[in-house]
Amino acid sequence: MSFVVVAIAAVLDYLIGDPWGWPHPVSCLGYGIAKYTQFILKVFPQPQIRRWAGIVLGTGLVIGTGSIAYLGVRIAGNIHPLLGFTLEIILLASCFAGRSLRTAADDVLQYLPPRSQNPAEIIQARQKLRSYVGRDTENLSEPEIWRAVLETVAENAVDGVTAPLFYALVGAALPGVGALPLALAYKAASTLDSMVGYKEEPFTDLGWFSAKLEDILTWLPCRLTVLTLGIFSGQLDLVWQQCQSDATKDPSPNSGWSECTYAVILGVQLGGTNYYRGLAKQKPLLGKPRSQITATTIEQALGLTRSCFLIWLGTALWCQLYFVVCHLPFDQ
Repeated sequence: MSFVVVAIAAVLDYLIGDPWGWPHPVSCLGYGIAKYTQFILKVFPQPQIRRWAGIVLGTGLVIGTGSIAYLGVRIAGNIHPLLGFTLEIILLASCFAGRSLRTAADDVLQYLPPRSQNPAEIIQARQKLRSYVGRDTENLSEPEIWRAVLETVAENAVDGVTAPLFYALVGAALPGVGALPLALAYKAASTLDSMVGYKEEPFTDLGWFSAKLEDILTWLPCRLTVLTLGIFSGQLDLVWQQCQSDATKDPSPNSGWSECTYAVILGVQLGGTNYYRGLAKQKPLLGKPRSQITATTIEQALGLTRSCFLIWLGTALWCQLYFVVCHLPFDQ
């Protein structure tokens, strides 16, 4: 039944996503992280104490989130099996960001050609983009906005879509665990990294463990995503060679690989100069600029993410069906 839960949660995310105004587990995690971080930064200026506080935060939140998810579903199931089944589906659907990623891209693309023919609306595109990226957006040109959207889609394809699915499938395959606990625990690690996993102060010491933990947890699903998309596109050799050449220059052990894979398959180049709080930061160039990034490119990137998701889910369901059929009691 755990694999059925994953399938229904995937459909729910595709059809509905995260309804606006509804409480979201990530918001609860973010609130707890923010309060803990404010307390530690205010009370403990010592780097060593902040490092230990970061370890406590990372291990406590990830293990605690997975444990609460496990117990919550079990308690709900004891009240009524349908209640536990429904709760697990809803919470697991919130771990998949496929619909949210598409909505974020559409939120920016609606102010750019071909949807908008008004050059003045680039200002709205910059303002919308600011909600989804960390770089400065107020002076971005149209090609730079296209690049920023595609980089966001490519990077979040792993930590927002395929990695949660990977851990959901692993949990579903483990007896007595279920799909939700590992997937939600990974979302906790990802949320930690996005909130405190920075090399700049004041998070240098507090966030180092969270950043390392998320890198480790994302490493395998990221490489599996690269392999899957490489095989699916028929460009595995080219993708792997380009990643070995370009992605290894990125300080992140995962986002560079993800972005480079999409760049190679789509025939565009990502990376370059970005500005953060007015300071220029040079990102490694990923892929070859065989074509320009357009709205069609973004749609193709979202399609690649969806295809990878469906390949993994379909393979898992087929393996489960095969296992069940092979163990059916047949009359001799």
